[in-house]
Formats: sequence, C-alpha cells, structure tokens
Amino acid sequence: MRIVIALGGNALLRRGEPLTADNQRANIRIAAERIATVVPDHEVVIAHGNGPQVGLLALQAAAYEDVRPYPLDVLGAQTEAMIGYVIEQELGNVLPLEKHIATLLTMVRVDPEDPAFQNPTKFIGPIYMQEEAERLAAENGWAIRPDGSSYRRVVASPEPQHIYEVPSIRSLVENGTVVICAGGGGIPTVLEPGRILRGVEAVIDKDLASSLLAREIDADLLVIATDVDGVYVDWGTPDQRRLTETTPSELRAFDFAAGSMGPKVEAVCRFVEHTGRAAAIGSLSDIADIVAGVAGTRVVPDADATTAGQDRELAVSG
Repeated sequence: MRIVIALGGNALLRRGEPLTADNQRANIRIAAERIATVVPDHEVVIAHGNGPQVGLLALQAAAYEDVRPYPLDVLGAQTEAMIGYVIEQELGNVLPLEKHIATLLTMVRVDPEDPAFQNPTKFIGPIYMQEEAERLAAENGWAIRPDGSSYRRVVASPEPQHIYEVPSIRSLVENGTVVICAGGGGIPTVLEPGRILRGVEAVIDKDLASSLLAREIDADLLVIATDVDGVYVDWGTPDQRRLTETTPSELRAFDFAAGSMGPKVEAVCRFVEHTGRAAAIGSLSDIADIVAGVAGTRVVPDADATTAGQDRELAVSG
C-alpha cells in the first residue's frame, strides 16, 4: 500500500519536556524504529507537526532586536528542514543502506481571505502559566488560549487547499523513496495574480494537510499516529470507550476537542469521504498493527458512500 503517516507532536517532543535537540532526537529515534517496521512492505510518506519548534524559533528570533523577526512561513520552512533532517537521519540508521529517504520542503496554498486569519486557533511554542502567558501576549501582541491546564500562543491556521510539490512527491515515492514532507502542515503560501507565490503569517494544521497530501498522492491509507491508542468517546468519564471501527458519519455525531482529537478526526473523515478508502488513528507504538488493521481506530466509508462509489465505477466502466 501507499501510506501517509502523520506523526503527532508526541513523536517529536512529549508534553512538558524541554525543547532541546537531544530530547527531540531521542523521541524521533523511537518513531523511526516504529516506522521502519512498515517500510519494507509499503510505500511510505511521512508528515509531522512543528508547533513547539516553530514557536521556539519565533521566540529566539524575537530576542534578537537588531532585525525584525522572521515571518512564520520562513520559520515553518526552517522547522521542516530541521525536523526532516533528524527523521531522515534516524530512519536511515535503522533501514537498509539501499533504501532511499528524502526530505522535501513543501509549500501549501491557502486562501488569503480564509476567516482563520481573523480567528487564531493553532497552538505554537511552549506552555505557560496564565499570568506569564498574559504578560507575554501583552508584550508581543500575541493571541493566547488555554491548552489543558496551561496557556499557549495561537496563530492563524487557514485551510490547506493544494500542495505544490505533489508531482515531485509522487515521482520519489514511485521510485521507492521514503518521503518526509508537509512538515508542520507545510509552508502557508498564497497565489497572487501573475502566478506569484508569497508566504503568509500562519501555521497550517498538520493533520488536515496530511489528509490533503494523502488524497493528492492517491494514498491507500492515512494513519494519524499519536500518543493514544485510538479515538475515545465519553473521554474522561466512567463510560469512556475506544472506537475500533467506525465511519465518518458516526464520528461526526460526536464532539471532539478542537485542540487535540478534533483535527485528527476531521482529517481522517475527509480522506475517507473523498477517496472511499480507509484511515486510522492510533498509537505510534502500534503502527505495524494499525497498518494491518488490528489496532487503533479504523475509519471506513459509510455503507451508502461505498455503494455510491461502486455505482459510479459501474457507470464509468459501462
């Protein structure tokens, strides 16, 4: 199968860990060992988050006052390369020498009129206590929101519309290369008159970008790898239960937290609805079993959607 694996932030940095290079490499080494188990039998494309990393770079840039801080699209490109480098290196350390791996900077088109620019929701950077977060917000003109019991900076997160490097990604995958791309949701870019591309101040949601990537490269399976073993309903209550197999319509009947499981559920629903193929959410440690269909939460098409897809195929073949 052709599989897109979207690594959650826990694959790079566990909540509360210092944002050191050593911590990130140690976590990525574990992720690489897990992913390596599915590479021999499948075409694999890896996407990943960058929220803590792009936030750290923004803080570092703001600390040097002789020049204006670099914009978020440039910082996004930096984190794509930085994180991709470590994933590529650690994956190369556990895969056979003959297996090719490539990291590809990825530009993603967004709509400059997207309402998300007026309503920042995407968490970036480290966590703060409320008092410190409010002080930093006042000093830097940030927007902040609660993230669990802490607070974090939030920035605009427009909808991903198209990935410009899809032809290159396809070519690499078809020639047996493991591709690392769409890091942090990709570099947010708008297309201006005259076919002029320009980066914008935003961070695209990694899960939604991964769903778009999976659709645009014709993937057979989208896997959202996170730090829980699947999608739970009634989370945090005595009645909580994990969904083993479900459909987009069933998932959409529940409310999931916008800052955590919500984007992941939306991402898999979109992939399944657009392609008629399966997607899954589960623990990175179970990645081989998730691909095999025996772990995580597997999302399959609704029965009526499957029937409609079969009818369309019959109509076309007829």
